[in-house]
Amino acid sequence: MSSVVDSGPADLRRSAETRANMQGGFVTVAGVTHRYGSSTNPVLALSGVDLSVTPGEFVSLVGPSGCGKSTLLKIIAGLIRPTSGSISIDGKPIVAPSRDVGLMFQRPVLLPWRRILPNVLFPADVRGLRRRDLEPKARELLSRVGLASFEDRFPAELSVGMQQRVSLCRALLFDERVLLMDEPFAALDALSRDKNDVELSRITGVSGATTIFVTHSIQEAVLLSDRIVVMSARPARIVREFVYTAPKPRELSIQEDAEFTHLVGAIRAALEEGAA
Repeated sequence: MSSVVDSGPADLRRSAETRANMQGGFVTVAGVTHRYGSSTNPVLALSGVDLSVTPGEFVSLVGPSGCGKSTLLKIIAGLIRPTSGSISIDGKPIVAPSRDVGLMFQRPVLLPWRRILPNVLFPADVRGLRRRDLEPKARELLSRVGLASFEDRFPAELSVGMQQRVSLCRALLFDERVLLMDEPFAALDALSRDKNDVELSRITGVSGATTIFVTHSIQEAVLLSDRIVVMSARPARIVREFVYTAPKPRELSIQEDAEFTHLVGAIRAALEEGAA
């Protein structure tokens, strides 16, 4: 049996005292506001965002295009400093990129002159570590995503979906405690996207990584997540959260369940409300 818990706006209001208590979360976003542009013509992207993610939790961020989801992800990654508010991981403030955080973007960003295995091992080169010490882990990851026979191929010889699986292996090479994913499968066809979603559900379940996932697909968010966070139109704020407790990893057949369908509809309604 599974259940759905819907947290409305009243439940999401955070006082300064409540935000202080949120520091117990593994990933904590407290009162984050961010402005782009000049002081004379600023664009408010995020407005007072509070979010607490527990260890091993898979949280998806959904919201209108351009609302600030990717901006929030970059702030959590330490790539952007927020205008105000704070970010911490395991109680440590994030003010720069951290080795505890793995990143996956919309495009694979593989090195075209490197074969697949050396691409997965690239983070080891960046950290000055010996490749041979991490080769067994890299080969295991490639095998897990069905690419064991492609270790000596170049990225151009693989489909976009296969390249994204290579990127996933690279992100998981060091068992980073936090995995941030910005629409990693958005460019794939529906069938390839489904396959990658199912594989991601299995891999993150085994690795235990705390995952924050940005997507425009409600179905994808529900399939993968323990919790779905709905964001409003810009300036983005969190307007609703939905907890989904169906057992994981989940297969595509779960999308036929009445509870799954109901949750998708509820999230769509919350998105429409937030966009308004």
